[in-house]
Amino acid sequence: MGRVHQISVSGGGVPKLAVAEAEVRFGGVVGDDQRDRKHHGGPERAVCLFSMEVIERLRAEGHPIAPGTVGENLTVSGLDWRAVAPGTRLVFERGVELEVAAYTSPCSNIRQSFSNLDSKRIKQDLHPGESRVYARVLREGRIAAGEGVEAVGPVQGSGRG
Repeated sequence: MGRVHQISVSGGGVPKLAVAEAEVRFGGVVGDDQRDRKHHGGPERAVCLFSMEVIERLRAEGHPIAPGTVGENLTVSGLDWRAVAPGTRLVFERGVELEVAAYTSPCSNIRQSFSNLDSKRIKQDLHPGESRVYARVLREGRIAAGEGVEAVGPVQGSGRG
């Protein structure tokens, strides 16, 4: 069982800032917005998630990354991040359910989180298991920092992802 390390939102852009809890709707996290709706947001990219353990490894490499600085809404800890892939369901203690839809494509807006300004450091094709993921919302509800989360799947035969 993993934990929600941090919930992060912004009015658009990065860094996203920590909140204690938030409402998760089919369209995304309430209180969060994206400036570029062509590449961010929408039902298949409603919630962006990242691993605290990956952030810690990146910090150990000298990158100035922190939760929320690469645009994720939920920073989680305690999950086998390499196993969090398209089709994986994330079931939260208070009832929210997400399904990973895709790996994210890092863009230049998050380059300040990397010592060499190269956001491709978290690109799935180049560094498997160290990418953020986008998820669709299967069950709406409230989510809180510190809440438990379990990874289930990937869903067999979902035809998505």
